[in-house]
Amino acid sequence: MTALLGVVLGTGLLLAMSPWLWPRDTQIRQGRDAKSGAISRHAAVVLEAAGYAHIAPRVLVVAMAACSALAAAMAWLATSSAPLAALGGGAAALAPIVWLRSRAARLVRQRRALWPDVCDLLVGSVRAGLSLPDAVAVLGESAPSALRPAFGQFDRDMRASGHFPSSIDRLKQTLADPMADRIVETLRMAREVGGTELVAVLRALSASIRSDASVRGEVESRQSWTRGAAVLGAVAPWIVLGMLSLRPEGAEAYSSPMGLTLIVVGVVVSFVSYRVMLRIGRLPEPRRWFA
Repeated sequence: MTALLGVVLGTGLLLAMSPWLWPRDTQIRQGRDAKSGAISRHAAVVLEAAGYAHIAPRVLVVAMAACSALAAAMAWLATSSAPLAALGGGAAALAPIVWLRSRAARLVRQRRALWPDVCDLLVGSVRAGLSLPDAVAVLGESAPSALRPAFGQFDRDMRASGHFPSSIDRLKQTLADPMADRIVETLRMAREVGGTELVAVLRALSASIRSDASVRGEVESRQSWTRGAAVLGAVAPWIVLGMLSLRPEGAEAYSSPMGLTLIVVGVVVSFVSYRVMLRIGRLPEPRRWFA
């Protein structure tokens, strides 16, 4: 009987304290979910900008883990040094992100020169009497080859659903470009509001894009040496370290506490100096205000 009363008393105390105990666990769980959601959103943004919007963010995480494990294993087999293996794994884990960002920047530069032609084709289609959905769908055959798949997908979406807003939203997500966002939102406004100034607006937008691309291309060509110097200055010391670590005495030296301290300090200095150099030579990129 005494044991039963003890159990009942303990249960009552637990239930009385549950409003203060369980919300704390819920808040921790919500914080973890929010953090994982932020990482997934960032990965989705990187994939979308690189033209891989159809790939799930978890695929990027798996690729990063695979690159890290492969590089760490190779570094361990070559040097038998745990710090160098960890350094190689950490650097390789960032390789997919670096590649995707460089691909996104390359796509933006390539497409920047194509958008004026897209505006001109839209102007010609509208002046010929085509409706806006048909004018955009025709770009699947007449647009520059780099942009035809996206507009062809828009044509298929329109044939399947007949809903212009959702189809144009998917087109904007596929293109993932600030200039494309401007064109798409101009077409959306003309579709929803109407008006007779669409041709003039598209011509003005085409002239603005051409002028911006010309100025940006000239400045980027003059500042390309800054980025090259930053990459060379950041990579060269680690190439030398890797070559020295192939020798047993070099691997042993870098596995010591002093060698580990040198590696950590070198990573921090290389990262900070690389980011500062890129910040100095970087031009502000147009933001996707309508994404």
